[in-house]
Amino acid sequence: MDTRFSTIAVVGLGTMGTGIAEVLARAGREVIGIDISDAAARQAVASLEASTARAVQRERITEEERRNILARFRTFSDLQAAAEAELVIEVVPETYEIKQQVFRELDAVVPPTTILATGTNALSVTRLAAESQHPERVLGLHFFNPAPAMKLVEVVSSVLTAPPAVEAVTALARQLGKEPVAVGDRPGFVADGLLFGYLNQAAAMYEANYASREDIDAAMKLGCGLPMGPLALLDLIGIDTARTVLEAMYSASHDRLHAPAPVLGQLSAAGLTGRKTGRGFYTYAEPGSQTVVPDAQTPAQDAGAGAGRTVRSVGVAGSGTMASGIAEVFAKAGYDVVLAARSQEKADIAKGRIAKSLERSVTKGRLTAEARDETLARITAAGSLDSFAEVDLAVEAVAEDLLVKQQLFATLDKVCRPGAVLATTTSSLPVVSIARATSRPEDVIGMHFFNPAPAMKLVEVVRTVLTADDVHATVREVCGKVRKHPVDCGDRAGFIVNALLFPYLNNAIKMVEEHYATLDDIDAAMKLGGGYPMGPFELLDVVGLDVSLAIEKVLHGEFRDPGLAPAPLLEHLVAAGCLGRKTGRGFREYARR
Repeated sequence: MDTRFSTIAVVGLGTMGTGIAEVLARAGREVIGIDISDAAARQAVASLEASTARAVQRERITEEERRNILARFRTFSDLQAAAEAELVIEVVPETYEIKQQVFRELDAVVPPTTILATGTNALSVTRLAAESQHPERVLGLHFFNPAPAMKLVEVVSSVLTAPPAVEAVTALARQLGKEPVAVGDRPGFVADGLLFGYLNQAAAMYEANYASREDIDAAMKLGCGLPMGPLALLDLIGIDTARTVLEAMYSASHDRLHAPAPVLGQLSAAGLTGRKTGRGFYTYAEPGSQTVVPDAQTPAQDAGAGAGRTVRSVGVAGSGTMASGIAEVFAKAGYDVVLAARSQEKADIAKGRIAKSLERSVTKGRLTAEARDETLARITAAGSLDSFAEVDLAVEAVAEDLLVKQQLFATLDKVCRPGAVLATTTSSLPVVSIARATSRPEDVIGMHFFNPAPAMKLVEVVRTVLTADDVHATVREVCGKVRKHPVDCGDRAGFIVNALLFPYLNNAIKMVEEHYATLDDIDAAMKLGGGYPMGPFELLDVVGLDVSLAIEKVLHGEFRDPGLAPAPLLEHLVAAGCLGRKTGRGFREYARR
């Protein structure tokens, strides 16, 4: 084992400091834990005792290994204890005054060869280094919470940091079993720089009463595969902490997307800072608890319920992947489905795609052969929208072009019986503009399914200012019957998911444009540090850069925020025909099939 850092001091034994100390002690380092609070030091020891006891129970370590780990962790209340350390990691409260004082005092305690690392995720490493007599030995070492579990460590260099210090700490991170990512000194670095802008937009969306906290969180979990919704995550991080990070980001970027949403300041001022106080966006059983309890904002069980219209048969217009998937969803749920395309041949091909999908489900044991046959028998392929004459619900899933959709709805208006519900699956176009192509806009609503429709549980239910209450109730009831989770949102660009997702993707592209970090480092940071199932550039190449650019333009056109303007690099790649996996090249190159 490399003994370059055999003794390491951790200054600040809160949740993060305790977690870092545990990682180091488990890796065989002598750890000097320092905190001015004796209670914090005792809690840190108790936490390490409890976690190692669990590890013994689970047979991950032996009792002897546990004793050795505990023996390697000593706690003190004075910075003088750091004198023998070869590396000091400070994780004290996120203010310049406290951190600068720690660095000034450490200069008088440790030898010049000792590396000083700050655990900040929001403050300037350069500004902190300037307080040291040896700024070349100061860098950032940003672990993620919980430190024992999270793989990502951001190694942050300032313009003053000596390369050997960066190399030594990067090697240490790898020895600890972490994935180090090298980044420059700017607020938020990579992971938090992208994450907190997204969290801030979610808070602003909630503050504007665009959607409920439950629907915002459910939409991002079910629509993007995230481990937590943004508002629940803000409560976990601490609303005051999030606001501090955003203030630092905004002071550097002057990007309105980083200007803290007023609700963050209001909650912080009221002491409602999340789980640690028992109340933030949600209310918890007690301070520190993760158990959410009902409060005045919790929706009633029958919220949004009402008398809907009877739906026995469904028409799906379109012949692409989304149309086929939606038709399969309805047929599986027992509805009679008419799948209509521009020609009988296209309709038959679309039904054939459904047959293959059902066959795969049978092969994997998810569906019986009998259920496959019954599902397929419920689907009628048709070459004309005239076949929608008797359906109770018509769902449009054609190209994302406003004129095309308006023309289709004008036809549906003539073909469908009075009282039929007309739904569009648009992901970015104004639903009301589509509705106005009919003589019955009150019957029109958005039903934004996610791809692949059979697998994805989320449906964004988009009401316009003209949508009738019973139409809204009908669609929510139908979503339940087809085993989807409906979230309510108003008729504005991006709805919930795309309005939060695509600015995050756009900001990732800007990081690459500015040569701040590489594609691989950004993707790794968001997967390892944020729990995202895919990195932003992996996702962009899957979605399609042309699709992404179109959505970015719609968002920018609607909200007119300069921060939402599509990144020039995205526009250049689309202009060059590099659209992602479908063309074999996007942000990365792919083998042609």
